[in-house]
Amino acid sequence: MASLFRDLSLGHSKRESTPSPLQPPPTMPSKLTASDLESPLGQLSSQLTDSDLRATAYEIFVAVSRTSAGKPLTYISSSSNSDFSTHHHSPNSPNSPALQRSLTSAAASKMKKAFGLKSPGSGSKKSPGSGPGSGQGKSKRPLTVGELMRSQMRVSESIDSRIRRALVRVAAGQVGRRIESVVLPLELLQQLKHSDFADLQEYETWQKRTMKVLEAGLLMHPRVPLEKSNPTSQRLRQIINGALDRPIETGKNNESMQVLRSAVTSLANRSDGSFSEICHWADGIPLNLRLYEMLLEACFDVNDETSIIEEVDELMEHIKKTWTILGMNQMLHNLCFTWVLFHRFVATGQVETDLLDAADGQLAEVAKDAKTTKDPQYAKVLSSTLSSILGWAEKRLLAYHDTFDSGNIETMQSIVSLGVSAAKILVEDISNEYRRKRKGEVDVARSRIDTYIRSSLRTVFAQRMEKADSSRRASKNQANPLPVLAILAKDVGELSLNEKRVFSPILKRWHPLAAGVAVATLHACYGNELKQFISGIMELTPDAVQVLRAADKLEKDLVQIAVEDSVDSDDGGKAIIREMPPYEAEAAIANLVKAWIKARLDRLKEWVDRNLQQEVWNPQANQEGFAPSAVEVLRIIDETLDAYFQLPIPMHPALLPDLMSGLDRCLQYYASKAKSGCGSRNTYVPTMPALTRCTTGSKFQGVWKKKEKSPNPQKKNSQVATMNGDNSFGIPQLCVRINTLHRIRTELDVLEKRIITHLRNSESAHTEDFSNGLAKKFELTPSACVEGVQQLSEALAYKIVFHDLSHVLWDGLYVGEPSSSRIEPFLRELERNLIIISDTMHERVRTRVVTDLMRASFDGFSLVLLAGGPSRAFTRQDSEIIEDDFKSIKDLFLANGDGLPAELIDKFSVTVRGILPLYRTDTESLIDRFRRVTLEAYGSSARSRLPLPPTSGEWNPTEPNTLLRVLCYRNDEAATRFLKKTYNLPKKL
Repeated sequence: MASLFRDLSLGHSKRESTPSPLQPPPTMPSKLTASDLESPLGQLSSQLTDSDLRATAYEIFVAVSRTSAGKPLTYISSSSNSDFSTHHHSPNSPNSPALQRSLTSAAASKMKKAFGLKSPGSGSKKSPGSGPGSGQGKSKRPLTVGELMRSQMRVSESIDSRIRRALVRVAAGQVGRRIESVVLPLELLQQLKHSDFADLQEYETWQKRTMKVLEAGLLMHPRVPLEKSNPTSQRLRQIINGALDRPIETGKNNESMQVLRSAVTSLANRSDGSFSEICHWADGIPLNLRLYEMLLEACFDVNDETSIIEEVDELMEHIKKTWTILGMNQMLHNLCFTWVLFHRFVATGQVETDLLDAADGQLAEVAKDAKTTKDPQYAKVLSSTLSSILGWAEKRLLAYHDTFDSGNIETMQSIVSLGVSAAKILVEDISNEYRRKRKGEVDVARSRIDTYIRSSLRTVFAQRMEKADSSRRASKNQANPLPVLAILAKDVGELSLNEKRVFSPILKRWHPLAAGVAVATLHACYGNELKQFISGIMELTPDAVQVLRAADKLEKDLVQIAVEDSVDSDDGGKAIIREMPPYEAEAAIANLVKAWIKARLDRLKEWVDRNLQQEVWNPQANQEGFAPSAVEVLRIIDETLDAYFQLPIPMHPALLPDLMSGLDRCLQYYASKAKSGCGSRNTYVPTMPALTRCTTGSKFQGVWKKKEKSPNPQKKNSQVATMNGDNSFGIPQLCVRINTLHRIRTELDVLEKRIITHLRNSESAHTEDFSNGLAKKFELTPSACVEGVQQLSEALAYKIVFHDLSHVLWDGLYVGEPSSSRIEPFLRELERNLIIISDTMHERVRTRVVTDLMRASFDGFSLVLLAGGPSRAFTRQDSEIIEDDFKSIKDLFLANGDGLPAELIDKFSVTVRGILPLYRTDTESLIDRFRRVTLEAYGSSARSRLPLPPTSGEWNPTEPNTLLRVLCYRNDEAATRFLKKTYNLPKKL
């Protein structure tokens, strides 16, 4: 705070001048402007202007300064040098102890030191008489208080002389009376005549002003309230109204003057209960306050309106002498002086913060006064004054971003301090509501600052919102213009940093969580806009992602500021953080991405359904022999993954499992549809029949009494029927289906590697995202493809053997005479199918399919031998034919070393090779072996009667059912007798 004082020589003021009369600057118009700030001290009902009030205040000042308290006014002729009394000198004498007392400024004013106010002169015009040319070559003398006050109040020397002449006459006519016991305007009317003025117009103007003063002090704003029916007041009002229209004669013996004196004296002498002899003509509120305001204004330098004069201590001492006439006291003085300091700051362009600080310091005295008095009139003026100050301050503080920046932040600090001080007095000392509460429940300063922060931030947010909207409209023709909320998020982030840097350090003095409150307010404002934005988002768009990512970053920045600001708070900032419910921008993005994923997956599944219905599994569709629908579905999946990783989102790894799971299910669905309706191994292999020995002429299928029914024979038959009539289930088509599933399985590895590449290029990926293999792998599809290939391969093999080649296997092989119905027709047909498979099947799965076809051939050959029906019977001599035929089957698959590996053929031919020696074995040995293994299986209970062993389907030379079946198809007498005796089977085939 500035406290710069000019050097003043002891006993001499810088206002020194020549003895010539001091004139106020004639062309020095006041620069005071405060049009938006009316005086809270009260508006006068009469038509008194500020100039009128200033003239009246000066008259009072001169009157009280001429006399010492308690001393009677004594008339002394102006021509003589004798005193009014022994202690009073001529008004023109420079040695007058009161009005004409010399001013000295040996040191800076105590009052100015207390308030930290600057001195005039630095960078300003010189004070009256202090210019380098004033009084040169002439003896200098110190200014007197009277001369100083005349200059400060812009009163001409002629007016000053007229007033003092009149006061001398008053003193002559009121010998022994104190000045406060007379009605000064009335006495001046009596003493000043037309001849005392330059012209008649000036006199009449002065008389009208004096009448208005009497009207204001006695009728409109009396200290003691008037009754409406008071006849004296009515008479006085008539006189004043008449005088305003036509000047009255003021001679001592004039009747109109006597009537006026009578009415004025009667009203002015009404008691206010103080039992004093004071006349009450200028001590009613607000007249007294407005007059006193004029006197206090004189403390400011006329050439530097933001500075208080150096001689303020002595000037104020004389101003306070007017208290008796004006009904003032220290409390009212403190309040008025606070207002004058504050008003001067506002009126002079709000640049001199010393004035604000001085007003704030004076408010500290006002606060003490407010606690010690219950005077309702004082309380009313106090409330009005503080409300005016607070209203002016809050007009700036409720939107402080519009008024302040880093360049004038010190002014803001002073205004905040003044506003808070005013608010505290208003709430703590005037508010009844505050008194009803415990004082600890209300922190006025913190509450006000909280309000200023929130209001100002809401205001500036709305402005930034409008600015962002305008910026968006201006850039709508540009490529990829930023969304409004993305622009706003950036602006709000910058605003929060500026708030923390510039304003929060100031406001933290009164509110420890100033920055936290600011960012919480911004968080809420932006959150409201974001909530509306999110509610309107129907799908994932670049704009939506851009806004949500910007919101997420903004929220993190705001929370960080709030946390840092709350480190030292009692609750660690929990209250502020509770005001900042999460935007959940990431969750919103995640939900949009999940919706995006679901939409893509739904479309993919619909596409799979539609295209699989149209798929004909044509091996000629492409050179690689797999379905076009598979090529397309893999392409769509690849494009979906590319599109996913191109989404401008911060959580690719986090949501990848959702996408992978959905794609996985779609591919699994495709795999399941690709094998659907194709049947399986069990579709074509008949259920093993119960053992029987049939009469000649029975048909194969008619004698198979099934021990175990098929789970759904109708379905199985319908499948076979469907496959017989539907070309999409032919051998080439089944090969394409197998190729397709194999291709999908192979492409999964390619897709997974591509996903890893995408992850490495993702901004949000972390090391753990690569270590978590499950997140980027297909889990269901690989096994579905493997199982599908296995099922289709077996279905293809057993379809060929048991369905397509049934005419040469079931209906031809070994029917009748074995030597004339051997394996060659079956091998020819089988070889033709092998060529189709070789031409159609992908080499990576060809071996598997051929192996399954070999197994099916071996199973078919075994079934012909062990369950071939009544049309087949074998002698021991036929064993050589059977063995040769089996070798031919193996040779077909061995293909002179170009086919399946010999080890593989040996592995799958173990069962057939195990039962072939039984056909060379004699019947008695077979019967003995059968008895032995049956007794071993069933124990002693089988000694009396051999049980019929169940069909297991697992052919084995040591298994009772296998041995019994060989016996059933043995064409000799020994076998017939044994079967008839043991199981009562027919004797003849």
